Amino acid sequence: MKKKRGYYSISAVADIFSVHQQTIRLYEKEGLIRPKRSEGNTRLFSEEDIEKLEQIIYLTHELGINLAGVEMVLQLQKKIKKLQKELNKVFDAAQEQLSEESNRAKIKAKSSAQKLLQLRQQGERLQIDAQKLQNQDETIFTTDTDNEWHLDYEE
Repeated sequence: MKKKRGYYSISAVADIFSVHQQTIRLYEKEGLIRPKRSEGNTRLFSEEDIEKLEQIIYLTHELGINLAGVEMVLQLQKKIKKLQKELNKVFDAAQEQLSEESNRAKIKAKSSAQKLLQLRQQGERLQIDAQKLQNQDETIFTTDTDNEWHLDYEE
């Protein structure tokens, strides 16, 4: 369910921030805020407008920044957000690429491990076969006490 959005009149916003309505009109004239207008041309301030106004009032009243400086700060913040989004896209793409490369490396390592295991098993079989052959040779060829070789036939 969508949250119903409320709007505030200029008098309500002025009361919230304890500033004169003319101050808010000046911020609008300077282009720092752009409230919506009703059919009767009444200013309607959204939650986002109020958050922006809060920031403007903090910069002007608390930090003593003039309106030109506030405009620059707001523009820089906008650029920073844009750059942050672009940077996040780059990081996401790099993370995805790294993940894909990692998965490929895991598959290749698993395949190599299986090949090594097969080679090891083949080597063990060859070793067993060689041992069998050696044992057969020992039973076929025997020596007698005269150091002569005799061939024994198995029946």
